Amino acid sequence: MIENRMEEQIRLGEILPILDSISDAVFIDSAEGICLWCNNTCEEVYDITMEEIQGRAVDELEREGIFTPSVTRRVMEERRELTLIHENKKGVRLLTTGTPIFGEDGSILMIITTSRDITRITQRGHGDPPPRAFSGISGQEAADLPYHDIVAHSQPMKNVLALTKRLAAVNTTVLITGESGVGKGLIAKTLHDEGSRWKEPFVTVNCGAIPENLIESELFGYVAGAFTGSRSGGKRGLFEAAQGGTIFLDEISELPLNLQVKLLQVIQERQITPVGGVDPIHVDVRIISATNRDLASLVQEGSFREDLYYRLNVVPIEVPPLRERPDDIVPLLRINLARCNAELKENKSLSAEAISILLKYPWPGNIRELQNIVERLVITTSSDVISDEDIFIFIKDAAEKNTSAAADLSLSYALEKAEREILSQALERYGSTRSIARVLQVSQPTIVRKLRKYGLGK
Repeated sequence: MIENRMEEQIRLGEILPILDSISDAVFIDSAEGICLWCNNTCEEVYDITMEEIQGRAVDELEREGIFTPSVTRRVMEERRELTLIHENKKGVRLLTTGTPIFGEDGSILMIITTSRDITRITQRGHGDPPPRAFSGISGQEAADLPYHDIVAHSQPMKNVLALTKRLAAVNTTVLITGESGVGKGLIAKTLHDEGSRWKEPFVTVNCGAIPENLIESELFGYVAGAFTGSRSGGKRGLFEAAQGGTIFLDEISELPLNLQVKLLQVIQERQITPVGGVDPIHVDVRIISATNRDLASLVQEGSFREDLYYRLNVVPIEVPPLRERPDDIVPLLRINLARCNAELKENKSLSAEAISILLKYPWPGNIRELQNIVERLVITTSSDVISDEDIFIFIKDAAEKNTSAAADLSLSYALEKAEREILSQALERYGSTRSIARVLQVSQPTIVRKLRKYGLGK
């Protein structure tokens, strides 16, 4: 009977192989709280087998301590998506989200729960952790520390970090794109630190912060007497200051058109001419640029040179926004809370309810906003545990709207997200569509069509 219901409610041939491949533990329960299916990761995380739980009520599994408390039961009671921290029978802490799938008549069709092990993320530095809260970092949590301050627990950021490490080994020009606050500067610094130029200067230039009438002399320097008010001995420019190392041109989209021409000449000829000078100076620098704008659109508008765009965009690195890498939110909260505690000599922790709200917040300001919010919470909260009542109202409102919007998403959309992640990982690992098709046991035309659908590959 259970198997018949599974056939009715779940497209086994399409859905289950996808869910079996993801790293999170996944339960699928009926509207009545009967376990229909779990993936391979679920068997590992909860130390159970499909045969042991299939067809059994979640209340019964909860009483046996398979998980405590049951997120599915809470979802059934409250008829909404919930995120809780609960434990398996070995006491391992798991961050679990239960999502109800509604039918057209408003009834619950099934409940999907996803869990990940956060024991190392949530434990304190000394003694036992407070119930459902976390604070400082212990010595055994070295694996959770960021790489060059880059947190990459999510697959999208793991892909970015892998590409960054590969590009660090060569001196090609790189364009880093992404929204404000995602960490483009950290990627640029990692490219430098992991490359052969790591002993040489790393010079950062914010192209949007230097007045237009000064930016040429700042970049290329000037000779004595070049203009009124110039130094008697002239001045060395930032390109020359970066000699042998890396120059990072942040907000490259703000570079004036007349300077874009001169930058193009620098890239092509590897030499600069100071303002007021006639003798070119050879420069050996690696050029890394970054922008939060769509340069291709700016090219179409005529505000950015097409030839410079192609020179800068030799190898692009796109850093995803925080809302597209939710696996990184808890580690980022964890690490920044520990830093604030150390700097402010506090011992604050976050409750599970507070974590749940912060996980649903869309983080429009990305990592920079998260860092500021954590610091504000540590400063403004009087008790040692930051609870959901301490979370700022604008975060709660945005989180609630975000949750309401997410509740309207269909199961097919959730599966598309999982499918895209699997294809992205497979493309990274196996390279060719033939190899991917063989591993995933589907036809090559299917892989080609799916890659095109999700904008992956060439």
